[in-house]
Amino acid sequence: MTTTDIRRIEEAYQQAKELYAKIGIDTEKVLETLERIRISIHCWQGDDVRGFENADGELTGGIQTTGNHPGRARNADELRADLEKALSLIPGTHKVNLHAIYAETAGEKVDRNQLKPHHFQNWVEWAKKHGLGLDFNPTCFSHEFSDEGLTLSHPKKEIREFWVEHCKASRRIGEYFGKELGIPCVTNIWVPDGFKDITIDKLGPRKRLQESLDTIFEEKLDENYNVDAVESKLFGIGSESYVVGSHEFYMGYSLKNNKVLCLDVGHFHPTETVSNKISSMALFLDKLLLHVSRPVRWDSDHVVIMDDELMEIARELVVNDLFDKTYIALDFFDASINRIAAWVIGTRNTIKALMRAMLEPTNTLKEAELSGDFTTRLALLEEIKSYPFGAVWDYYCLKKNVPVREAWLQEVKAYEKEVLLDRDHARGEEEGEPACSL
Repeated sequence: MTTTDIRRIEEAYQQAKELYAKIGIDTEKVLETLERIRISIHCWQGDDVRGFENADGELTGGIQTTGNHPGRARNADELRADLEKALSLIPGTHKVNLHAIYAETAGEKVDRNQLKPHHFQNWVEWAKKHGLGLDFNPTCFSHEFSDEGLTLSHPKKEIREFWVEHCKASRRIGEYFGKELGIPCVTNIWVPDGFKDITIDKLGPRKRLQESLDTIFEEKLDENYNVDAVESKLFGIGSESYVVGSHEFYMGYSLKNNKVLCLDVGHFHPTETVSNKISSMALFLDKLLLHVSRPVRWDSDHVVIMDDELMEIARELVVNDLFDKTYIALDFFDASINRIAAWVIGTRNTIKALMRAMLEPTNTLKEAELSGDFTTRLALLEEIKSYPFGAVWDYYCLKKNVPVREAWLQEVKAYEKEVLLDRDHARGEEEGEPACSL
């Protein structure tokens, strides 16, 4: 970037700063607040949710990744390198979200109920080096004991116990992350349990799930290091008719047991919106976890874009001052486009939406609403859409030493050419097939 480019960005920001000041917005305070927000970036976008147990294994549990873009990460070193590249293009300091299948066992066969903190030592050392936090998830899918579509609610005691022990091990790993990094780890439990067709006994599986969760949480861990969360879903592939861990189930469980409730943007009926649930849940729960994603007709985990629902979620957090009680994480996976670009697009959009919401005259809008002046409310909401939030965003990126606007795309394309395509060439040679190319 030239000196002239930098000067133009700074001048545009100063003009925007003055304009926003006229409606009571201090852009400097907005950027200070933005810097303190850590987004939990999901590692599984980088390798299509394959993990390191069996990189060629089939995904189960209602999860599906489509596409075959070149350069999928094949091991932990490649995945961390790709994450580093993405993080270098995203303003701020954040967290990385891991699943249990990303353990590094040095070639040893370690089943999930036997995982220990030392299997994630490399991730912790890497996070320390880059000032990152780590979040964690037990992986209750893509395993021989999840083939029947049931895990913690399975009627066979031995299978339930396997998954209970896995979740217990995951919580200890989460506590290890928190102790080592000084940043609380959110350990989120989601299971794919459900049935494809008509289900007669809906209560029985939920009783078993409740009992399994109670057993998992019996061990008291330090909440300064490990934060327990539970996540619902409406349906999945293979569980179209009945899901054991529904929203109603987990809402009740989290309220009764003081657990963090995870609201995933794609895990509800298409006519429902997570943004409209946040204020209700915030009244009754101490903490919330958001999985920011983008459903298209079903829970298809598309890359986050700057759409109305993303803005409404950001607005809810800002208007109700919920940043101290909300953990923000991403959850999408797309193999049809460059995987690093997916991370960058989704994360930058999430941060940008939060910034845009902070740049709205919230107090003025609240006052107009409270007084019944709905004309002013609507007028201001519409006019603020054309305010120069882009100039503030460009300045923030410049200040955080990341590419401004679409300049990051050239770095991603260069990385694809220099690094990612070589992976596909190597894979093609190993498999005796021609490698993918652009």
